Amino acid sequence: METNAYNQKLNRYVLNDRIVYTGFSSFKDAEECAQKKGGTLVEVSFKDGNDNPQITDEAGLIEKKLHYYVYAGDEYKFIHSSDPGFRKYADELQKIKARNDKTSPDERYFANFEIENAEDPIIILKNDHFESVTSRERSKYMKHACVYELGVSLVKS
Repeated sequence: METNAYNQKLNRYVLNDRIVYTGFSSFKDAEECAQKKGGTLVEVSFKDGNDNPQITDEAGLIEKKLHYYVYAGDEYKFIHSSDPGFRKYADELQKIKARNDKTSPDERYFANFEIENAEDPIIILKNDHFESVTSRERSKYMKHACVYELGVSLVKS
């Protein structure tokens, strides 16, 4: 089983004459994998709510040195757990949840780690207001989202 820098399972796709791995935790993580395996960096897109990647260069991930990006219209913003602003939004959401939560302070302390512990969490904002929290994997199935991920492509032997 192939894993990323955080020991999370990579996704493996067979596309015609190549194998493409996605799910890297950073641009550097993907670069290191490509060097180890003798592969090349590629950008793949997931569109129309399905898990069938297509090789593309639409989002310019390689040039921008990004490993993940989502576009779902100008009103939406997807903030990945590796993005610099994620911590600020996650902290604010935890405060809101704690205010709305009627449990004891001890229970809140131990229970409010959902965003940090969710598998590769993504905060979704609509018109700069909180919409929801999802995972990187689930973001691929959002009907109007175009998900772009950095991948490592290997020739299928």
